[in-house]
Amino acid sequence: MQENEGTLFPVAYASKKLTDRERKYSVTEREALAILWGVKKFLLYLYGTVFTLQTDHGLQFLNAAKFDSPRIMRWALALQVYNFDVQYIKGSENVGADYLSRIE
Repeated sequence: MQENEGTLFPVAYASKKLTDRERKYSVTEREALAILWGVKKFLLYLYGTVFTLQTDHGLQFLNAAKFDSPRIMRWALALQVYNFDVQYIKGSENVGADYLSRIE
């Protein structure tokens, strides 16, 4: 997002269709996968900068000392090289992303 005169505007959009295997992941795993995929997708813009991840998922797994899933542990380790904050946005207020995530 880029701010212009107090209003936030998207700089780019990206999407990925989940594979059959990825659809079987838990909600937390799918959220983590989306974050990792998005960060890798925009690597050239994000690496070496401080950025904010906005999400309507709690994402406690990013800071957890104990991980329920080895898959999430690997992804959290991969994200450690980036400098970011997580900003929680209520699902009811995250209408743009919510709408885009449900388009088939």
